[in-house]
Amino acid sequence: MKIDPTDAKILELLQEDGAQSAGAIGEAVGLTQNPCWKRIRRLEDAGVITGRVALVDAAKVGMRAVVFVSVRTNQHSEDWLENFSAAVSEIPEVVEFYRMSGNVDYLLKVLVADISDYDRIYKRLTTIPGLFDVSSSFAMEQIKYTTAVPVRTSDASGFADTPDLANPKK
Repeated sequence: MKIDPTDAKILELLQEDGAQSAGAIGEAVGLTQNPCWKRIRRLEDAGVITGRVALVDAAKVGMRAVVFVSVRTNQHSEDWLENFSAAVSEIPEVVEFYRMSGNVDYLLKVLVADISDYDRIYKRLTTIPGLFDVSSSFAMEQIKYTTAVPVRTSDASGFADTPDLANPKK
């Protein structure tokens, strides 16, 4: 699907606040409500917009510790990966899960209340067969966090609204 500058701006606005009305978004991008709604619908139908959610402040619901877990294994069969993925996916505190290149095979992002809460997750992880090494790093400070995906237009111009880093007030 081609993303034109108007689509890109709509996506940026929805990522800022997914509860905005089609009328408000349309006004911001120079469309009336109905054409804007049709564009949003087209982006949803194409799978560009995969859902709308409410973002929750993890600390305000007691999840104050962010742990990055590096997993190494000597198992690389499809069956093992399927079983490992299923076991990890059953742990709600694992909020992100990646297969990696390099020295680490898998990387997990875990949200927990504190170190002792993480110990419960660690013990659960280490019961999964075939793990060679499970290493944990605790985030000391969150410096940047966003759920927004950078949106590029389909033409050669690149990003829809690229900031000038040399002149941040522009």
